[in-house]
Amino acid sequence: MRREPVAPRASALIESMRDIGYSLQTALADIIDNSITAGARHIGIHSDTTSDTPSIAILDDGCGMTEKELLEAMRPGSVSPLARRDSRDLGRFGLGLKTASFSQCRRLTVLSRKAGSPIACARWDLDTVAEWDDWLVEIPECFDELPHSEQLVSDGTLVIWEKLDRLVSKDQKAASQSLVRQIDDATEDLELVFHRFLAGEAGIPRVRISLNGRQLAPFDPFNSRNEATEAGQKEIVQIGDHQIEIQPFTLPHHKKVSVADWQRYAGREGYLRNQGFYVYRGKRLIIHGTWFGLAKQSELTRLARVRIDMPNVLDFDWKIDVKKASASPPPQIRARLRNIIDRIGASSKRVYTSRGKRLVDDARLPVWVRVQDRNEISYRLNHDHPIFAKFSSGLTPEQQNEFRQVLELANATIPIDAIFSDASGNPEDLVSNRFEAGVLHDLVRSTIAVLIEQGTSIRDIQDMLKGTEPFRSNWTATQEIIDLFETECATDA
Repeated sequence: MRREPVAPRASALIESMRDIGYSLQTALADIIDNSITAGARHIGIHSDTTSDTPSIAILDDGCGMTEKELLEAMRPGSVSPLARRDSRDLGRFGLGLKTASFSQCRRLTVLSRKAGSPIACARWDLDTVAEWDDWLVEIPECFDELPHSEQLVSDGTLVIWEKLDRLVSKDQKAASQSLVRQIDDATEDLELVFHRFLAGEAGIPRVRISLNGRQLAPFDPFNSRNEATEAGQKEIVQIGDHQIEIQPFTLPHHKKVSVADWQRYAGREGYLRNQGFYVYRGKRLIIHGTWFGLAKQSELTRLARVRIDMPNVLDFDWKIDVKKASASPPPQIRARLRNIIDRIGASSKRVYTSRGKRLVDDARLPVWVRVQDRNEISYRLNHDHPIFAKFSSGLTPEQQNEFRQVLELANATIPIDAIFSDASGNPEDLVSNRFEAGVLHDLVRSTIAVLIEQGTSIRDIQDMLKGTEPFRSNWTATQEIIDLFETECATDA
């Protein structure tokens, strides 16, 4: 059998490598992965967004590379994904530096210094590759004029992106504003992806990451330091000789956190989209906001988030992609994850429904009653409420019929879709209508009068009102009206 080598065309393949699907955030994260693997403790992202030739650079204080090591690192596929890696190695396919960079720019230059040796420099320029149709890495002899090169003053590595054709437009002013916005959004995402490194925790050193000198702050998606967060028990799943650690969390109800914290932990996509599993590979976030098809994202589980820690030796089992931005759980743990979903779903539902139960199930003066007929649930005005009953008793039979029609109209026209939409998007903004002082005063006194006529004691009335809207939400004013009523009764007696 005859064999003929068929090498890929460099100009065609290297352009195809640009379209694996990186975003600016995933591209920067891939470069930072390399820095952390190299032992960096300080990583700085530097951007020039105002010049005619904008650029982005990532500088670290890791171990650096010699020229021989740098040239090997510039080779596409420098490490096989099947090769065994150190447990702290955040790399995957040996493609990250190249594919991540090519996805954002047409010129990638890397400067590196190791153990005080001379600076090594190498460059991929896609225009040069296209011109020669060959895999040619350039070795600049002078790099003093390279953007941000003055930042490399000791051991470490500087990655420079130029010709940012994927990030900027031809309109210079619009391009600058757009690039600033993209970088800001990307660094916000990095605060989530690397939050455990930024915060520091057992087993991993603390890493400082900055953008043009501004330190990134860790964003813990589980709000685990908040006392109102419910942290479930950790579970260990064994796969061969390796372990996966799973821990569920239920975030606090919006009434237990500040408005700023509620909005922050919702994220740009909101609580509904950010519920689900958060998969970490070597403490670095890979994917989040998914139930892996094991459950639907729902309103009642919107506060449920589950942390999954996996080692990098299980990359194949979890189907980690080149970008390290997607994963799929192996079959042997999917059943365990489904059980966890059921448990944490119940916890999240308790957080959201416990406040409503008193109004619907336990309140002795409900204005609205919940009616369930087989699988259908509806809400109706309570015709037996003392205020409704008293008002109806003073009407003629014809007027009583008209009043029932008014109540039925209200029952039939509850804006369920609008309420659901508002509760889904910004539940903290959804509030009950507020009463003027005079209206609340008349309503409290009328309710008390009706209940006293029915033989209810003033203490029982107080307990009933305290658990019923709108009195519960206006309890201070309601209590004052009750106290005044008691005083008047004592004086009359």
